[in-house]
Amino acid sequence: MYKRFFAILLAFSLLFSAQTVSAQSSEGPIYIIQAGDTLWDIASRFNVDLDELIAVNELEDNNLFVGQEIIIPGLEGVSGILRTETVPYGDNLRSLQRRTQASQKILQRLNRLVSPTELYAGVSLIVPVDAETPPLAGRISLKKGETLLEEAVLQNSNLWTLAEINKLSSTSLALPGETLYAPADEEAKANANGLPAAFRSASVENLPLTQGSTAVIRVSTNENVKLSGSLFSDKEYALQFFPEDENNFVALQGVHAMTEPGAYPLKLIATYPDGHVESYQQMVLIVNAGYPNETISVPSEYLDPTITDKENAELLAVISQITPEKLWEGVFVNPSVYEDCFTSRYGNRRAYRANDGNSQYDYDGFHSGLDFCGGTGLEVNTSADGVVVFAKKTIVRGNATIIDHGQGVFTGYWHQSESYVSVGDTVKAGQVIGLVGATGRVTGAHLHWEVWVNGVQVNPMVWLERVFP
Repeated sequence: MYKRFFAILLAFSLLFSAQTVSAQSSEGPIYIIQAGDTLWDIASRFNVDLDELIAVNELEDNNLFVGQEIIIPGLEGVSGILRTETVPYGDNLRSLQRRTQASQKILQRLNRLVSPTELYAGVSLIVPVDAETPPLAGRISLKKGETLLEEAVLQNSNLWTLAEINKLSSTSLALPGETLYAPADEEAKANANGLPAAFRSASVENLPLTQGSTAVIRVSTNENVKLSGSLFSDKEYALQFFPEDENNFVALQGVHAMTEPGAYPLKLIATYPDGHVESYQQMVLIVNAGYPNETISVPSEYLDPTITDKENAELLAVISQITPEKLWEGVFVNPSVYEDCFTSRYGNRRAYRANDGNSQYDYDGFHSGLDFCGGTGLEVNTSADGVVVFAKKTIVRGNATIIDHGQGVFTGYWHQSESYVSVGDTVKAGQVIGLVGATGRVTGAHLHWEVWVNGVQVNPMVWLERVFP
């Protein structure tokens, strides 16, 4: 009798112990290791104790590998897989909550959000993913006078499902123009956003943006609306949208190399034929590119603001004339004989010192292009098809050529010893347009090459590596 009792007691003890160990080993949500992660970073990100993180996962060292799954302890109420994603343009806290079906409280807790306005496009966000949560469709936007029931019928869903997944305590609380979601397939889920009804979709590639980058902004609209917008502010950079196909548009916008890191407004405006306007604005994150400092010694006459300002204004007037037609195709051609040799990179912060020792300018400027190695007489090739819009000798840039490639994209070729083209000439990618020289403000013979995008000089290397737009 007693032996049987103790046997049963021992069995229960072992079962309880196994369940306890199992519960402890699986307690907490799962985080999947990303490139560059360390245990210290993960503990700091989730605000958990480092020793507890190591103990729960039975980790002996910091040798993590990408794709490894680890338990995050101490996050009561949070389950599933924790995924890190970059907030896309068009997502706000409310739409993200509905799309992921995570509670606002959990999203705020995981990401230490104090205010919904912190959700900038380009910010890295931790999002819980539940495998059992149904995928959600693109935006539903109730029209004035339309009910949630009518929308449920259109979505082939039911009233109560829409209310539940959109966190509505009552089916009458859905407001006209508010962003709602419905169950659908993965393709529709990928197109989900929090934009007004005039915009079917909007995206900004390669978020967060960096200093000197080229922003690619794609917008799909409903029919019969005129699209406009701005980055930074209405007075700084008005976006130039060009059609890709029916109701799909793209704008390229350079981000100035001296832009202070931070969040800046990207505004989209849709104007209907009757004058009615719908707009959407979200802050977009711009991060530091880590450009180094350098000092250049030149004759003092090349540092005279009355000369440099006049020349800059002349060039700005040229590159402000936008040709609607896109003239280039594919990746830009390298303009130099020495394709991988550079004497100075784009974005370097520059201090100019007069070589007579009488004056010096602080690091209040930047190098606006790429300086290729090479001596006088080497061939200079145009980077893409286009039309020559500037070809003359200047004080600072020496013998300079500017080529218009359409849709606000220009390339510049400075310091040439000879130029073979004139304003109005049509040129092809790879065509020889001049010879390397040492004219203008230089310390030696080289080719200075730059790319302008909607009024801003951008990092030219990227245009040699990928196709725009």
